Amino acid sequence: MLNSLKELRRSKGWSQGELASQLDVSRQTVHALESGKYDPSLPLAFAIARLFELAIEQIFRPEAEPAPEIRPQVRPFSRDFID
Repeated sequence: MLNSLKELRRSKGWSQGELASQLDVSRQTVHALESGKYDPSLPLAFAIARLFELAIEQIFRPEAEPAPEIRPQVRPFSRDFID
């Protein structure tokens, strides 16, 4: 999941530790969120959105490339199966 958390934090002049304190999480959690190694829980995503006065979708967004569609393989019709 992509996010703009680092840019938002920097725009406020906050360190990772300061943001972590406001969210009641560890600095390591903030680092993991910013680097995309960790997706926030729904309550944490709401807390982040409230803190920055934005919608969750304005901060967090899915990866740019959608997952490829998986289709079952279809074999061509064969008359060998008809008696």
